Amino acid sequence: MGLHGKIVLGAFVLSIAASSCDGDLDVDPQNAINENDFLNNPDNAVQLVNGVYNKMLDFDMYSFSWIGITSITSDDADKGSSPGDTGTDKHKMDALTFDASDLSFNEVWKGRYAGIYRANNALFYLEQLQVDEALKNRLIGEVKFLRALFYFDLVRCFGDVPLVVGKIDLNDTELINQTVFVRRPKAEVYDQIEADLADAIVKLPLKSQYAARDLGRASKGAAQALLAKAHLYQQEWDAAFNMAGEVIGSGQYGLMDNYAEVWRETGENGEESIFEVQATLTKGLIQYTGVQGPRGTPDLGWGFNTPSLNLSNSYETGDPRRAATIMDVPGVLWDGFVAPATWANPRYNYKAYQSSIAESWNNNKDETAKNLRILKYSDILLIRAEAAFRMGNTTEARDRVNEIRGRVGLGELASVTLQQIYNERRWEMAMEHDRWFDLVRTGQAQAAMAADGKTFIVGKHEVFPIPEAQIALSGGILTQNNY
Repeated sequence: MGLHGKIVLGAFVLSIAASSCDGDLDVDPQNAINENDFLNNPDNAVQLVNGVYNKMLDFDMYSFSWIGITSITSDDADKGSSPGDTGTDKHKMDALTFDASDLSFNEVWKGRYAGIYRANNALFYLEQLQVDEALKNRLIGEVKFLRALFYFDLVRCFGDVPLVVGKIDLNDTELINQTVFVRRPKAEVYDQIEADLADAIVKLPLKSQYAARDLGRASKGAAQALLAKAHLYQQEWDAAFNMAGEVIGSGQYGLMDNYAEVWRETGENGEESIFEVQATLTKGLIQYTGVQGPRGTPDLGWGFNTPSLNLSNSYETGDPRRAATIMDVPGVLWDGFVAPATWANPRYNYKAYQSSIAESWNNNKDETAKNLRILKYSDILLIRAEAAFRMGNTTEARDRVNEIRGRVGLGELASVTLQQIYNERRWEMAMEHDRWFDLVRTGQAQAAMAADGKTFIVGKHEVFPIPEAQIALSGGILTQNNY
């Protein structure tokens, strides 16, 4: 799909591939290339951008830590695995007893800022590369979409965060102290997200305008969808409504007939897909499947992030989304594989399951070819419905909800309440890493957590703690949330 080409970089631009660990900045001088040679080779433009995409496959992006703080915290999921296996801090995520010293927060922080670091460097060098102007503009749009996505994760998790949008000289201590270690108000972070996405919308092609080899790259619709979601989180109802309408009206997307196939290989990059993390057998998604795979005999994974009884019991009678989301044990899976009673947990996340029988498989559950869905068309329909309801347009809200329900064969609603929209969002998006953020942004978190036997502390748990390791690294310049 054109996203996984190897990046050949010299010391001058090695930071694109580096994380925040000093050891990752080492380079063999014999591998260094001349900067002029690099800038005069237009092929390097695509490789720079591929490097930003490839960051999303890493363990510190969408694997164990992300799963812990976005899903295990919520009422959709429990820690899972065995009682004595804490997953380092996942038992604390489950009980909402986490603190700033927990590994998960530091990994999520480092992963996103490593991605932003790559994006900023890519933008810097793209401006200097001798490359076709149309391609350059498209690549800039792709990178700005990705940077906005990384910041969207950060602002939802931590609130005020450092805002870095330029190439950083790692030897410039003063600049780092003034920029990298200084938190900016979340309103400013959202302003940057919106600015990046507005530029991306202008520069990016429609999904259908990409060549087959480039399927999966960020499109105009992806930027519009993420912008609609950013507006929703800021309660900018008119803007969320209108931007969701742009995606709906583009004619690029639709609902798949079979909800259960959305997260299977047959659904990858399909009509319902707006943006996915692209994975292949040779460049796979690290430990997303393995972390959540069934634990026991036979061994398919670590057994974490199991759907909760709370989620299981919440569905309407006859809603097929339950069976497509929750793998019941024992049972027979969609591919004919028998889920035995020897597995440790009664339920597993079906959306994370990758079949070794009916899908691309190389016997490596630690690095799979399973794509991770980030933005889906059904999400946009629900954003449109919620924004419409908030604006008093209850007919539009009802119609979009009925479109969602109709796909799974549920009866139409004559009218719709805000809580019904929230319920549909939970069932449609269950185990897809939005539930915690949805509870927080809609003010439902305290009541929902109480119903799940957890204590959500108002004024504290709306954001996660700033990682203690990052505060230490800053020499105390970074400030802490209310923890």
